[in-house]
Amino acid sequence: MSAPVFLAEASAAHPLSEYGAGALYVLDGAEGRHAGVVQRRGPGERIDVVDGAGVRLRTVVEAVHGAEVHLRVEQAVVEPVPDVVVTLVQALAKGDRDEMAIEAATETGVDAIIPWQAERSVVVWRGDRAAKSRARWVSTVRAATKQARRARIPDVDVSLSTKQLAARTREVVAAGGAVVVLHEEATTGLSAVALPDAGALLLVVGPEGGISEAEVALLAEAGATTARLGPHVLRTSTAGPIAIALLSDRLGRW
Repeated sequence: MSAPVFLAEASAAHPLSEYGAGALYVLDGAEGRHAGVVQRRGPGERIDVVDGAGVRLRTVVEAVHGAEVHLRVEQAVVEPVPDVVVTLVQALAKGDRDEMAIEAATETGVDAIIPWQAERSVVVWRGDRAAKSRARWVSTVRAATKQARRARIPDVDVSLSTKQLAARTREVVAAGGAVVVLHEEATTGLSAVALPDAGALLLVVGPEGGISEAEVALLAEAGATTARLGPHVLRTSTAGPIAIALLSDRLGRW
C-alpha cells in the first residue's frame, strides 16, 4: 500500500528539493498536527511529503512530538511536468456539482483547472464571491491531491468568460495545443480526437443546461474541436472526470 501524503508548508524555510536521502525533515504546522495528533502516526510508519510542485520525499517516522513529526528521508523523487498538460475547463454549476467535478478530475489526473462562467451557468462569480468561490475550489483540489497521493497540485485559474475562453483557445491552438469541447451532438468520439504530442490540452465541459450553440460556434471559430463522450448525456459533475480518465489512458499515463 502506498504511503499517505502530507503537504509541505509553502512558508517552510527550506524547499523540499534541498533534502536528500538520510536527511531529517520535520513536518509541523497544520499538516504536522494532522499526522501526529489526528492520525497518530508513530515511529516506523512511512509517510510521503510533497511540495505540490512535483517533489516527493519518501520518509519514515523517527519520532513524534505533538504536532511535530520527525521524518528520516529515504528517497527524494522529482516527478516531471507531463509533456501534455491537461486542463479541465469546468463550467460553473449549481449546488456543488462543479466542485464534485474538479475533485474527481484531480483524483483522475488533471493538471490544471479553469472555472468557466458559461452562458447557461446558474451560478455567477462576481466580486467577493468570485474570490471566495475560487478559494473553495483551491481547497477542494488540495484535499483531492492528498487523497490521490499526488505530488503535484493542479493549478486553479481565475474564472473566464466565454469571450476570454475563446481568446485562450486561440492562444493554445496557435502554440500547437488542442482544445476539445464535449458536446452531445458532436460526430467524433473523444477516442478519435487528435491529441498534441506536447503542450496544452484543454477539455471544455458545459453546465447542467449544456453549452449554447453560440458558445460552440465561437469556440469552434477559435480553433476548438467538438467531441462526443459517449452514447449517454452525463451530468457536468461526471463528464469531466470520465473524459480525463479516458485521456489519461490515451496519453499513456494509466
